[in-house]
Amino acid sequence: MSLLRRYLSNTLSNTFFPIFMTLFAITSVIYLVKIAALTSIITISFTELLYLYSLSVPKILFYTLPITFFISAIINLSKLSNEYELIVITSFGLSPLKVLKFLIPISLLISIALFIISFIVIPQAKYLESSFINQKKQEAQFNIKPSEYGQKFGPWYIYVQDKKNKIYKDIILYQPQKDKDTFIISQKAFIKNNTTSLSLKLFDGSASTITKNINQVDFKTMSMNSYIKQTKQISSLSDLIKYWKNTPKNSKKRRNLLQNAFLSMLPITSVIFYIAFGYFNPRYEKNRNTIYAILLVLFYMIVTQKIADLKEYYLLLVIPFTWIFISILFYIKRIRRYY
Repeated sequence: MSLLRRYLSNTLSNTFFPIFMTLFAITSVIYLVKIAALTSIITISFTELLYLYSLSVPKILFYTLPITFFISAIINLSKLSNEYELIVITSFGLSPLKVLKFLIPISLLISIALFIISFIVIPQAKYLESSFINQKKQEAQFNIKPSEYGQKFGPWYIYVQDKKNKIYKDIILYQPQKDKDTFIISQKAFIKNNTTSLSLKLFDGSASTITKNINQVDFKTMSMNSYIKQTKQISSLSDLIKYWKNTPKNSKKRRNLLQNAFLSMLPITSVIFYIAFGYFNPRYEKNRNTIYAILLVLFYMIVTQKIADLKEYYLLLVIPFTWIFISILFYIKRIRRYY
């Protein structure tokens, strides 16, 4: 039995890793494109790009691991069936349910790993990513460069003619709105960093509001604040519990919680599907199990995403048991009467 276990482990790993590396590479490219899109908002170096990518790795693993394992488990058993090896194993008295005992511990291990990644690692990675991006936005607002267009201070577009000793000269601020446009012109200004906000102090200028009429106000001094978005830190188990506990029913976070739970349970709740579609007789049947595996996992992901929109916690029990029940029906129809 230990020899068979070792043999099945080797064949499964030979199927799993090529699929996993392919999906991981494709998903990595998608996330790198998303990170590169941030350069339109903030300036990042190559090292910082790699840092942001490393924070995306838990998400990539979370989406690629369950899909890869589901498909590779069925493909691996189908390959063994196609080469008559599973038929030989069955002839020695090892039924599909006994082979299933080998797959259950691996499936359970992957599901536990997915729960840890989705409910512990990913929230922490999101916090680090948000903190990094907010810091970069703050630096971009704090380091306004002279004679450059397209720079922003909060909701305002800002243009600076000159800068000497941290004092900006000849400043123009513009804020477009639906019903009005606002211009502020000032002779000089400076920016102060207040940790939670940036304060722009303007001197000797005027503010104009353009609607149907033009209204202008002159000023000696004016202060404008741009508040920095703060991300709640997750530094302890209690912070993590609060993070997931404080999820309103109609919130996106509650929907994500359900989606993550459904996807994390996919490997362990699908164990019967592995043998239901992995076993077949190559003399009488064609090997279409790869297509079946892809269609099944797509069906599961689409349905669970739609069901997660309901945002009801009782679905965490209903969906897994329904999926297991369907897999048992497939097993009875396709496998039990033959093996």
